[in-house]
Amino acid sequence: MTTVAELMVKDVLTVEPSDSIGEAAEKMVAANVGAVVVTDFGRIVGIVTERDLLRAVAQRARAAEARCRQWMTPDPLTVEPDATVEEAAKIMFDHNFRHLPVVQDGRALGIVSLRILSRWAFERSR
Repeated sequence: MTTVAELMVKDVLTVEPSDSIGEAAEKMVAANVGAVVVTDFGRIVGIVTERDLLRAVAQRARAAEARCRQWMTPDPLTVEPDATVEEAAKIMFDHNFRHLPVVQDGRALGIVSLRILSRWAFERSR
């Protein structure tokens, strides 16, 4: 069975809770990704996704002033690196997530996305 450790993106983008949502958005655009992990002293405390940024915009938050702690999804569900791709997909589908941090001992090792899982499933079916 394939594990998330085999597919995850290892260069996890992170922001701090005190960073602005504008800074988070800039990092996401520069890296062409849809989420950043929010860490506090190395521990995951949240995740900021495209959906979170969309909520902030819809509520007229100011990108340079609004803080990630205000708009992040706190305490996100995570998986360990030895979780199977199927386990990760079930969590993502059951909770309507597109990004799932991969952690060990509370620290981010990587992130998997529906895009990565879809590509894996497509290539496997060929």
